[in-house]
Amino acid sequence: MRKLEVFFDYACPFCLKGHEYLMELLPEYNDIEVVWHSCEAHPRPEVYGRYSDLCVQGMFYAMEQSADLRDFHDRMYRAALKDSIDIEDPAALAEYFKDLFDSEAFRAALQSGKYDKAVFDANDYAYEQSGVWFVPAYRMDGRKLDAAGGVGVTKSQLEDFLKEGL
Repeated sequence: MRKLEVFFDYACPFCLKGHEYLMELLPEYNDIEVVWHSCEAHPRPEVYGRYSDLCVQGMFYAMEQSADLRDFHDRMYRAALKDSIDIEDPAALAEYFKDLFDSEAFRAALQSGKYDKAVFDANDYAYEQSGVWFVPAYRMDGRKLDAAGGVGVTKSQLEDFLKEGL
């Protein structure tokens, strides 16, 4: 089984497109196990529009709850990029995910600071240890595919990357 590490930010439209491409392509690659690494394209205190640290925290909560991560990713992208949910508001995220999680427990977890170190560690792993420069980024078998800034990755680039090493 090959391990594909995927680095992404829920508030990044290029990451959403990369996620959609990956979901289309994965059924052709039964030998690939995906390891999801949510990180922030613009960690605090960088001056930027919206911060996605609560989205990253939500992923750690979803993992603890044994939620279907593909479903969670689809929903979080939809919240951040399609449904205009305030992703910096724990109450708004809790309401949005109320059919997946106990909304009060989810809100409390996001406000507790429980996942602050996990978010820091995720960003450190992406940018300092894995050499990610732009997201989405992919790592597999010692190979790297990083998005071009302001462009993302194409479906054919991702497909070629997945085919390499077969």
